[in-house]
Amino acid sequence: MARKKENARNKIKMMSTESSFYYTTYKNKRNSPDKLELKKYDPIVRKHILFREKKL
Repeated sequence: MARKKENARNKIKMMSTESSFYYTTYKNKRNSPDKLELKKYDPIVRKHILFREKKL
């Protein structure tokens, strides 16, 4: 039997740097092995804030 390939995509949590709000998304670990940092909207603070990748 053929072995199943390891999945390249992992589910990650994007945590806000200013509040406890987070987004969940998927990341391809082969194409971007480093931790993500994105500016996204935080509805608690009501501003665009830096979000950093954390473990889910």
